[in-house]
Amino acid sequence: MEKIKLLTDSTSDLSPELLAEFDIAVVPLFVNFGEESYKDGIDITPELLYKKVEELNMLPKTAAYPMEGFVEEFSKWKELGYKIIYMGISKSMSRTYENAFMAAREVDEENIKVFDSMNLSTGIGLQLLKAGKAIREGKSFAEVCAIIENNVAKVRSQFVIPTMEYLYKGGRCSGITKFVGTVLKIKPIIEVRNGAMQVGKKPHGKMKVALDAMLTMLDLDEGKVDPDMIFVTHALNFEDAAYLTLEIEKRYPHTTIYQTSAGCVISSHCGKGTIGILYMLK
Repeated sequence: MEKIKLLTDSTSDLSPELLAEFDIAVVPLFVNFGEESYKDGIDITPELLYKKVEELNMLPKTAAYPMEGFVEEFSKWKELGYKIIYMGISKSMSRTYENAFMAAREVDEENIKVFDSMNLSTGIGLQLLKAGKAIREGKSFAEVCAIIENNVAKVRSQFVIPTMEYLYKGGRCSGITKFVGTVLKIKPIIEVRNGAMQVGKKPHGKMKVALDAMLTMLDLDEGKVDPDMIFVTHALNFEDAAYLTLEIEKRYPHTTIYQTSAGCVISSHCGKGTIGILYMLK
């Protein structure tokens, strides 16, 4: 039987337990505060990240995992006799995909496949776990790759952004948009579609209104949702994660619902309290 290794980057936001269960290796993206550089999930945590943002009154810059690092990582697993599947953050959001693609061509283009997840956070994680289950079932390298290709377009990812401050400071929204969002207390729902983030509904008022709007989006897909698993992923928002998990359990009592915490790269872009529901269609 072929030995197949799954590899991802730190933006996939899978818990250490899930990474271990499905034997998924992770390479870190970088979070930089001025001249100080940190490896996401290795030498910086979301708690430390938010503390530094407050102390320094600045948002960090994020950076891709380099091609040379991928060459080293791919070579390591190849020498151990593995065929390799890499999937990380959407190529429209980071150079990480391009670096992995170029490294695969250099190391072993035939036995290393690099996929564009067209997603972020556990929108990547969903696809990786599906691939991991296929590997455990004894599927071949070609079969697992075909499953991944078939699943990319089925992922539905949406997040509530509780404050527009991070989007504003990071240059991701205009001053007018930030002002309007603050005054009207808008909690925008960010959807990931076709590999890019877009603003969907714009609930205003308390956070619960926005959470219920996301649940309504899930309800609209009733009958089409893959019952295998649903993710609730958040940036240090455990209270709302508990609420969403409970509500999803009412709708899908026989589905595995995973709660995971967003890593530093995702957290630095969206801000503390961000929370999402992520699932796949049948």
